[in-house]
Amino acid sequence: MTDATTSLEPVTIALVRHGETDWNVERRIQGRTDIPLNETGRRQAAQVGAELAESTWDAVYASPLSRAAETAELISGALGVPVQGHVDALAERSYGVLEGLDHAGRTAVEAQAATIEGLETRSAVIERSSAALAEIAAAHPGGRVVVVSHGGVIHSLILHLSDWTLPGAGYTVTNGSVHLVTATADGLELAEPELLTGTEG
Repeated sequence: MTDATTSLEPVTIALVRHGETDWNVERRIQGRTDIPLNETGRRQAAQVGAELAESTWDAVYASPLSRAAETAELISGALGVPVQGHVDALAERSYGVLEGLDHAGRTAVEAQAATIEGLETRSAVIERSSAALAEIAAAHPGGRVVVVSHGGVIHSLILHLSDWTLPGAGYTVTNGSVHLVTATADGLELAEPELLTGTEG
């Protein structure tokens, strides 16, 4: 964590994966490629907003990629609280030359290349996203904040915060899923590690 959290009152963070895109349906790797929500994704975002509106939230933040930014706007409207920022460090993991490929294409490239050009390391994703969440938490001591990000980022954070025990093999962080994280002066922790909602086999 950063120095900004040294005296932090606990902050609840709802990590939301953006709604569905056409590339999600086609199982293509998006990474930093800016693919918009489809209509299913917009419905998912509205549903998440309605569910989150059963509790009180203080602010919404998002990745600047349009699929996350639009999800955040739809959630913000349901909650009646503003989107206070689009944070570059919450953007999806860069997959470099893999972006645009389906999973078969990815497997073929990885089988032929010792290194993948432009692929961001998972440790770098964890470092930048953790620092971003710490800064957001520091701005809302004792508060409750919604953060809309991406599957690769959220999956990496779950692995890191669970000491690489969750989510299990074969699980994915689904579009519109919500995972609760608590930020304290000691760092980030999964609020309910045994109840990670929004993961499926």
